[in-house]
Amino acid sequence: MFPPEFINDLRDSVGAERADRLLAALSAEPEVSVRVNPDKLSLTALREHFGALAGDPVPWAADEAFYLTERPSFTLDPLFHAGAYYVQEASSMYVGVFFDRAAAALMDVPGSAAGRTSGLRVLDLCAAPGGKTTQLLSHLDDTSLLVANEVAPSRATILAENVARWGRSNVAVTQSDPAAFGALRGFFDIAVVDAPCSGEGMFRKDERAVAEWSPANVQLCAARQRRIMADFWPSLASGGFLIYSTCTFNRQEDEDNVDWICRELGAECLDQRHFYPGEDRGEGFFAALLRKSGPGPWPQNGCEDTQRHFMAAKQRSKPDSGTQDGYKIVESHSVAMLKQMTRPLAAVLPQLEKSLRVIASGTAVATRKGHDLVPEADYALAVERVPLEGLSYEIVEVSREDALKFLSKESLVLPEAPRGYLLLTYQGLGLGFVKNLGNRTNSLLPNRRRILKIPGQARNDEMIARNDG
Repeated sequence: MFPPEFINDLRDSVGAERADRLLAALSAEPEVSVRVNPDKLSLTALREHFGALAGDPVPWAADEAFYLTERPSFTLDPLFHAGAYYVQEASSMYVGVFFDRAAAALMDVPGSAAGRTSGLRVLDLCAAPGGKTTQLLSHLDDTSLLVANEVAPSRATILAENVARWGRSNVAVTQSDPAAFGALRGFFDIAVVDAPCSGEGMFRKDERAVAEWSPANVQLCAARQRRIMADFWPSLASGGFLIYSTCTFNRQEDEDNVDWICRELGAECLDQRHFYPGEDRGEGFFAALLRKSGPGPWPQNGCEDTQRHFMAAKQRSKPDSGTQDGYKIVESHSVAMLKQMTRPLAAVLPQLEKSLRVIASGTAVATRKGHDLVPEADYALAVERVPLEGLSYEIVEVSREDALKFLSKESLVLPEAPRGYLLLTYQGLGLGFVKNLGNRTNSLLPNRRRILKIPGQARNDEMIARNDG
């Protein structure tokens, strides 16, 4: 099943006994795990939602994630589409552990976890499909901002969709080569780089990774990872933190590249960890926490007054996230669209747009059509919906049956509901908008978000299974 060269390399790297145990685990069924969106649902409520399927907590993310005893059809769960949880591979959630350590150090908070962090600028450089991005958002308050980047157009679209479901307005999604970030000198306090790799850790989930593996491809991946790191490195502030990760086992892409970053780019490795199927309940994964060499977490080139926003965040006793004062309405005249975004994001968005291709920012609220405002689908999914003058709608709670009809763009009739724009909710969470005409409704759900239940159910579930990293 596995290439002989891979088996030999694995035995050289981890020893024959561990390699045999790992190879046996790679032939078993993968674990399934979900992570809650704390802005939309409690962990207890999510466990109740899954009932008997809810299993053990993920040990390194016990306050936000747990395993499922079997894989349900997420496609047919309205709460999934409402952004109440994310289907994420358990090992990759360890990024949250390293992130909390980095944030605690930057915010001068004792211990290993700072809770929701204020005033930071964070980059998720290779972000699709969005598992780590949404986890980072759950660890940040609205005084922080996140840039989530993906260079491949199709994967960037998936990333933007998953970010929209999470419902936060402090994130910009970009589609840029890592080299473009070099112009943002000293801009980011923490960077997460889940580098494209040979995918050895995903062999039991992705047959293509097995078919494409070769020693030459490992070397190619290792070289690409170094190029990515060197290209984006100027954008990380001196004293800032890097979380470097791969889903592979070999030293070339893992420990050797960490050594290269420290030696060639200037950093100190603070910690690193491997995850091995058969030993850990998850897929193969490697993560390292590094700190960029320098006198502190602030850039020395005068590009940004980063020290000022750090000190302001430390002095803030209660962040203003979740209040309307923390948001700004921004209008894009080129597409007649109005967006809500947090003030820290609005303040730096012009700077980001000078260097990066920004494909989504904040939360799309409404589009102008003549004298009317038409609500946008992302606004329905937002954690906070800032009222907009001229935009009116009523909220209507729907059953699971009607929720699935809406998500499938089937005919939905709501004769008891008022006419006009309606925000449909399921168990109190926004799903999307319709325009109620009395005898029928016009759906405002984008076609790309439509679920195909029969016979497409298998296809939708397969897509979620592939894109849960």
